[in-house]
Formats: sequence, C-alpha cells, structure tokens
Amino acid sequence: MAIFNKSSEREKRKMLRKNMPEAEVILWSRLKGKQIVGMKFRRQYSVGPFVLDFYCAEKKLAIEVDGPSHFEDGAQEHDAERQRWIEQFGIRFLRFTNTDVRTNLNGVLRAIEEGSKT
Repeated sequence: MAIFNKSSEREKRKMLRKNMPEAEVILWSRLKGKQIVGMKFRRQYSVGPFVLDFYCAEKKLAIEVDGPSHFEDGAQEHDAERQRWIEQFGIRFLRFTNTDVRTNLNGVLRAIEEGSKT
C-alpha cells in the first residue's frame, strides 16, 4: 500500500502549493535548491492522508509552519495526533510559527540545520 505522495492526494498537494501562506513562501525560498547543507526539500509532501509543509526524505525530516488555524480550539490536539501517526514512519518534526519565519528567519534556518544532524 502506498503511503508517500499517493496519487489520490495529488490535487490537494497542488492546491496547497498554489495557495501557500506568506510564511511558507518565505521559508520555501530558502529551502528549495538544496540551500541548507545540501538537503533536498519537497513542499506539500503527503504521508498517508496528511500533507507536510516541507519534507526532506534523506533526513526523514518534516518542517511544519503553523499559522493561526493551528491555534484554534482542538487544533493542537489534531496536530499532535497527526504528528504521532506520521512519526510511526520514522519521520521527525520541526515546528515553527508564521511569526517565527517572518521575524527570525535566520534562527529558523539554523534550527533546521541543527535538526538535520540528529
């Protein structure tokens, strides 16, 4: 059974790529093209029914950028369940907020570089 980037999730991934929030666009501009220690990131990569904002397959590293919807009632519990499900495939997570990306991009990039080493 296919788990990663299933064709049934293609349209969802495509829609999410076309409608990336500003913070994701900013971060993607620094992740694409192996700019961080040679890691190849993909954007809007699906694992089962869930779509990760950014994913490096070589390091099994997911990067999530949490906007306002992630802080609404019940959203953090949903995110935690989703993350636990994805982690069963050996994928590690780094989470940042939109504000982190907009106000401390260099710190976010350093955290990603450090997180890739573990």
